Amino acid sequence: MKKILNQPADFVPEMLDGLLKAHPDQLDYTQDVHCIVRADSPMAGKVALATGGGSGHLPVFLGYVGKGMLDGCAVGDVFASPSAEQMLWVTQRISGGAGVVYIYGNYGGDVMNFDMAAEMAEFDDIEVRTVLVKDDVASAPPEEAGRRRGVAGMVFAFKTAGARADMGGSLDEVVAVAEKTLANTRTMGVALSPCTVPLAGKPTFTIGDDEMEIGMGIHGEPGMKREKLQTADAISERMVNAILDDLKPAAGDRLAVMVNGLGATPPEELYIMYGKVHDMFAERGLSVYRAYVGEFATSMEMAGASFTFLKVDDELAALLDHPAHTPFFTQI
Repeated sequence: MKKILNQPADFVPEMLDGLLKAHPDQLDYTQDVHCIVRADSPMAGKVALATGGGSGHLPVFLGYVGKGMLDGCAVGDVFASPSAEQMLWVTQRISGGAGVVYIYGNYGGDVMNFDMAAEMAEFDDIEVRTVLVKDDVASAPPEEAGRRRGVAGMVFAFKTAGARADMGGSLDEVVAVAEKTLANTRTMGVALSPCTVPLAGKPTFTIGDDEMEIGMGIHGEPGMKREKLQTADAISERMVNAILDDLKPAAGDRLAVMVNGLGATPPEELYIMYGKVHDMFAERGLSVYRAYVGEFATSMEMAGASFTFLKVDDELAALLDHPAHTPFFTQI
């Protein structure tokens, strides 16, 4: 294992310490350094948004805490769920009296702990609503969409729901926007290499130098198929077709496109892939409303990429355009 760290057990708290010291005007914590909140929270009368999950995926999850997006995030160890207590502490700190919306990925440990936190928050008279992210088309067929994993598509939900809350939307309105966004969002990824969890000290899985795995999850969960590495165009074609076959946009539709690096993929390679996405959209009569190319949801130092498409209407387009400012995402 080659990593720039001190002791593996201190990896997450030292990362959080550095993050808080780098962005004191934007971020603070409550009770525990694993409980990240906006420095100006709570915002009285505003619906608050919270998320959480394991470390190792920056900018997801905590990188989107800030104006126009999230109000707080509970941070677990690498690839591990945060505790219910941590989520409760975040909820208590960010609550401005208008309710709290949880938006997070569909993983068993997260669901259990977030549900417990929501129940405990009721004793503080905090109304909590939950929106689960299930955008990974490779993890289950359409007829079993409820089993799908939550991956990079959650970033679009953070953006649109965060915008609605920032504009003074009610709890029902914020939840409705998050649900509408995710109903129109699909993601698929490809992995070329494993990553190493510091405490484990060894790769999460093995894969040949000349192999790739289509549909692998961001923790190394099995994908759809492992096969020989293909060209950027061939990989892009397969992922675009799989997502669009599931999302079923019509000619003339507008989509926001995210080409996301998983941690060890150079931007140059991501832009090669985006070029193919753009051309395939044009062939189908689809237009790109906004393009996001970079690292938005990673898996430590895993090589690979994911595509996320969001079909937008006028409402969602306006919410995507709304200003936001977090340590990892700024839109003027």
